[in-house]
Order: sequence, then C-alpha cells, then structure tokens
Amino acid sequence: MARVAGRRARALPRIGAETARGWGFLLPGVLWTIAFFVLPLAIMVLYSFWQRVGSVLVTDFTTANYERFFAQTALTKALTNSLEVTAITVVVSVLLAYPLAYILAYHVPRRWQRIALVLAILPFWTSYLVRSYSWLLVLAEGGIVNSALLGLGLIDEPIPMAHNRGATILGFVHFFTMLLTLTIFANLVQIPRNYRLAAADLGASRLKVFLRVTLPLSLPGVAVGAFLTFVIAIGDFITPQILGGNKELLMPQAIMLQIGRRGDFPMATAMGLILMLVVTAVFLACARWLKMERV
Repeated sequence: MARVAGRRARALPRIGAETARGWGFLLPGVLWTIAFFVLPLAIMVLYSFWQRVGSVLVTDFTTANYERFFAQTALTKALTNSLEVTAITVVVSVLLAYPLAYILAYHVPRRWQRIALVLAILPFWTSYLVRSYSWLLVLAEGGIVNSALLGLGLIDEPIPMAHNRGATILGFVHFFTMLLTLTIFANLVQIPRNYRLAAADLGASRLKVFLRVTLPLSLPGVAVGAFLTFVIAIGDFITPQILGGNKELLMPQAIMLQIGRRGDFPMATAMGLILMLVVTAVFLACARWLKMERV
C-alpha cells in the first residue's frame, strides 16, 4: 500500500504539469477565438436589438429591426433571391464538377494529374474582382459575344446577357465549379480501387458500380464542396453587384444599402444575423442528411 501511495504521489505532479502544458497550448487558441469570434458576434447580436431613429442610435432593447425585415417585401425578396441564385449555382456547379473530378480521378494518368489539377485551380490565381469584370466584358451589349454575333450577322441587335440573374449565376459557376472539382476529386481518390473491382467481379456493370459504390462513397466530398459553395455564394457582394447590377437585389446588396445609403447599422446587423442563421440551418440539414458528423 505504501508503494502504491508513493507512486500515486509521484504521478500527481507529472499529471499536473502535463495538464498545465496542455492548457498552455490550448489557451492562445481559446483567447483568439473569444476575442475575434465570440466577442464580435455577441456585439453584433446586441447591436441588432438597438434601433436607429433619424440620426440617433437608440440603445433600448427592441425587436423592431427583425419585425421591419419580415414586414418589408423588398427585404424578404432579397433573401429569397439569394437562396434561389445560390441553390441554382450549387446544383449547376455540382453537375459540371462531378464529371470533371471523375475524369481526373479515374481516367487521367497519375503522372498527368498534377498538371490537370494546376489547370483546374488557375481561376483561383486571378483576382475575384478581375474575374467579374472580365465576364462583364464578355457579356455586355458591346462585349465579345454580342460583337461576334453581330459581325457574323446572326443577330440584328445586342442580346442583353449582362446585369441579370443569369450573368450572376454564370460568374458564380465559373468559380465554384473548380472549387467543387477539387473537393470531389480529393474524395474520389480516397475510395479504394478494390471496392470497384469487387463490384465488377460480382457482375455489376460500370453504371451499377458507379451508382452503388462510387457515388454513395463520394457524397461526403460533394456535400462539403456544395456547402462551401453555398456559404461563399450567399454572402458574396462583388459578383452580384458587377454582373447582376441593381435590377434584382440579393441579401448582401440589401445589407450594403442599409449601410451605404441609410447608415442604419443596427438594421444591417440584424439582416446579417438572419443570413447567418440561414447558413447555420443549411449546415445542420446537410450534416444530418449525410451524417457528416460521423465522417
């Protein structure tokens, strides 16, 4: 008993030192998270329950900002527009990215895959602002496409292809297709080749191998890429502003109007939190549907 008690006594200081060392490594990250995420978020929540009356900021607790948001059709329409544009962007990007990722993973020789991946990430090397303006030069009434069609005599007057929802979606898809390609490719190459070979040996056709083996196992990669696309696209301001114009407001544009034109920071904060809640709800739905918490 004395020996056991002695061992325990010697072990306690060592455990205490290891615990202190662990907290020493953990504490900077915790403080950073509190200072730059938890505290700003708490300030935003508090600010959203204040109100701007004229040029005066009233700090009395009120839900007037949230009530005004759901009471004004233009603001709720902006949220609906954002959800619609983002959903279309996600679906189109997945449909384009999955075949490309599949070809890169299974049909491009391994020695050429690195070069193909470099070509796939080239859009990320260009400024986001430059890409948007480049698409504007292509789609504008005096842009490349209309000029070519007019020169060939295929049309009599320019086709309005810019400053609409289609142009915004095109700009989004150009960027996010490559992002989804990378996430899906990373998931496809992790699927053991023996799974597909075993299914083929058991008599499954290529289509059945894809539907029963490859596709289900690659869904987590699709879900991750789709969620990243959703988060970035629904909060993007630059592409809708340049390519979509102001004919159809999206949520980020509506928030910026509250700040730039009205100086109503509490209302803009409330709208930002509503958008954050929408993103959180989508994440929880995706995690539950695909059981991503277990991946």
